[in-house]
Amino acid sequence: MSLLLHPHLMAGRVARVLPRLATVGKRPRNNKPICCCPTATAQGRGLSGEASAAAASSSWLPDSMRQRLEQMKGRHQEIVESMTKGEVPVREMGSVGKELGRLEAVLDLQAKVEEKVAEIQDLEEVMQATNAGEAEADREMHGIAKEEHADCTAALEKLRLDLTSLLLPRDEGDSKNALLEVRSGSGGDEAAAFAKELFEMYRRFAELKGWKFEGMTCSTIDAGESGYREASASIRGEDVYGSLKFENGVHRVQRVPSNSPRLHTSAASVVVMMEAEEVDLKLEQSDLRFEAFRASGAGGQHVNTTESAVRITHVPTGITASIQDERSQHSNKEKALKVLRSRVFEVRRDEIARKEAAVRASAVGSGDRSERIRTYNFPQDRITDHRANYSRHGWEAMMRGEMLGDFVEAMRDKTQSEQLKAAGLQQQQQ
Repeated sequence: MSLLLHPHLMAGRVARVLPRLATVGKRPRNNKPICCCPTATAQGRGLSGEASAAAASSSWLPDSMRQRLEQMKGRHQEIVESMTKGEVPVREMGSVGKELGRLEAVLDLQAKVEEKVAEIQDLEEVMQATNAGEAEADREMHGIAKEEHADCTAALEKLRLDLTSLLLPRDEGDSKNALLEVRSGSGGDEAAAFAKELFEMYRRFAELKGWKFEGMTCSTIDAGESGYREASASIRGEDVYGSLKFENGVHRVQRVPSNSPRLHTSAASVVVMMEAEEVDLKLEQSDLRFEAFRASGAGGQHVNTTESAVRITHVPTGITASIQDERSQHSNKEKALKVLRSRVFEVRRDEIARKEAAVRASAVGSGDRSERIRTYNFPQDRITDHRANYSRHGWEAMMRGEMLGDFVEAMRDKTQSEQLKAAGLQQQQQ
């Protein structure tokens, strides 16, 4: 008789145990069946098999995450019902569809966790039933079940980690567009050249991601544009701010300039701000001071002949934004308002972040933008992120934007690890 008909395997839900257990051999001669009735076995646990597995699959989660999981289940049900009834506006179908996809990813993982918990419970029944068996088949089956139990436990830990990652608080701003600002720092012409290289790296990274990269301002050190004093851009697309927010800080480069035999160190600062919209922050006209002035730099006869450049000051904070790249004063005003709104919004977000940092460590160190975050070592062809303790070789690939995604993921992993630790959960070494 097949071992799948063995009374021990039939007890509870053990009839579904892994097929590998069916290869052990013949039915032992001296079995002492526990129970052939699944209902009785389930009642012995105090819950039905499915309910027991479901309860065990979420009992390890912190209360806040269990509540979030239940909320996500409710939201999933709500969206499905709304879409079935055709109640979702056409203009919202895209965003609702993305939300549904995120929710389904969580619920699919939760289902896999429940399945793995049930499988482990089955194996534990087999191990218990065959633990005292003297027959060779009992001992062999116990050994196989024990081995499978270890494998399933490791797989369960991985599933739990993945599920926990999806249940961690998500920065609501991650899905927003971003404003990028790159400025040369210490190092003179070398710093300006590096600032230009960084700016182009982000442009190429945006192209690889399918984002829209629109340059807004650019101040060069000479007519040949060999380097940038500062440059800014608007970047639009999916998860732009969530991907680039870790770039905030000072980037340092080490290389030997063409006009010097010695290793030279220079730096550039990068600021990534969430592009605030009117719904995020309303700027009162009474708080704004507008100034028009003549543009300077490239522009032919138009330069210094009309006051097309615009400077806007947010009086309560003293924050300013100036745009002179467009020939139209109206266009410059629109761009300046966009930059100003994002700068004011970022300051307010920073104030909140500083308060939160008093009770928990920041994911990116102190959050101070003067903090050196990454070193680009040209002679050694190595880039090192000091926050994530992550290094890669490949200067050219990095400057083409092809390797930047790896550094983004390294910082996401670090952030996730710290969030898990704060939630009382430790990330398992894979």
